[in-house]
Amino acid sequence: MLLLRRLIVLLLAATGLAQAQPALTKIQDILYRADGTRFNGTMFITWSSFLAGDTSNIATANLTVPIVNGVLRVQLVPTTTASAGAQYNVTYQTAGVNQFTEVWAVPPSTPTLRVRDVRLSSGVIVGPAPSTAPIQIGDVTGLANALAVRPTDGAGFSIGRTAIINPSGQIDAAAGNLGDCMHVDGSSGACGTGTSGGTGGILPLYSDAETPAGTVNGVNAAFTLVFAPSPATSLIIFRNGLLQAQGFDYSLSGNVVTFLAGSLPQTGDELIASYRYANPSNVLGTLTAAQVICSSAGAATSAIVSTSLGSCTIPAGLLTTGDRIEVQFYYRHTGTATAFTAEFHWGSTTVLARTSVAGELALSGHATLGILSTGQSWDAQSWGNTFALANAVGLAAENTSFSLTITFPVRFAGTTSDVITLSNFTVIRYPAQTNP
Repeated sequence: MLLLRRLIVLLLAATGLAQAQPALTKIQDILYRADGTRFNGTMFITWSSFLAGDTSNIATANLTVPIVNGVLRVQLVPTTTASAGAQYNVTYQTAGVNQFTEVWAVPPSTPTLRVRDVRLSSGVIVGPAPSTAPIQIGDVTGLANALAVRPTDGAGFSIGRTAIINPSGQIDAAAGNLGDCMHVDGSSGACGTGTSGGTGGILPLYSDAETPAGTVNGVNAAFTLVFAPSPATSLIIFRNGLLQAQGFDYSLSGNVVTFLAGSLPQTGDELIASYRYANPSNVLGTLTAAQVICSSAGAATSAIVSTSLGSCTIPAGLLTTGDRIEVQFYYRHTGTATAFTAEFHWGSTTVLARTSVAGELALSGHATLGILSTGQSWDAQSWGNTFALANAVGLAAENTSFSLTITFPVRFAGTTSDVITLSNFTVIRYPAQTNP
């Protein structure tokens, strides 16, 4: 009786093991070489771990199958009903040399299958649809740091224009006319062929490796160039091979370079200067053209808080002493229920601010700003249908060595369904020009 009980326990255990084994698909075929002879060699089958269709866990492993006289027989767990990405990578080898590889996708099947029934093109992934859950930035190692250091769009970013890098490391759009030529410092100007033929145009001449005139003795500070650099920022001076900084090592007025204390050239020093300048033989052909920095329609609002309906960013370093900026704008008021206040800001300076009556339909304005060595002078005019013409002048102290943003804020006096629209605004730069 005891012996019988032990046999029953063993039979039940064996039955459980049999039930736990995953279903297999049998693959049997005769393999030939291209010359018609039967293939003899070895088949290596590898796979990564996956979950079979019956939830059996299939561990990463490999299988070596001998092929004798072309006969192939192997049984494998189906992959087409398994977890995503399940597949078999098959390599054929003969005489110790890998002949070719292929990928198998094995379906569940009671009848025996042939190789052609399971063969796929190399690299094809089969199985259930992969997970499409969103991947978070933190899930990818190093992605957050890579995104943090990539350049971002600056306030002057725009589609369809040459990109420049502003002082903050952001990407801005180059200012100027669409037909202008770009300079490596991010400035632009009209292109031309000079005085040697063709269309003429705005093309300065260059003075390269010029030695400024003046006594190099550790006392004299003033040195004279043959021409006045145009623009002034094109001047580069090397003292014994070291680049001198304008405003720190020297100042420039016309064609006179004045070295500052602590940077005076000493006896034996070598000075070399290079710069652009206007062509004295072709005054009209070398005049600097005006540049449209911005010209666009603005937005609209019904807000009672100050809201900018448009902006224009002037790139850092674009403006130089002697430049002039002209700004024109037009506000349209739809509705007659509520008064509004319209403004024009030059950086942090409010150049113009006018409050209308409720029935005012529009406000138009015009302002010019002269770029001084320190600060800017400005004058402005504004008018409307019921607005009287108003004039104003003043001074601003914005730092134009950094990018400067012009804005057009408006606000209503109270909650309203009226709408204010910035129909259009234009910002034009008239560069400083030395008459040769």
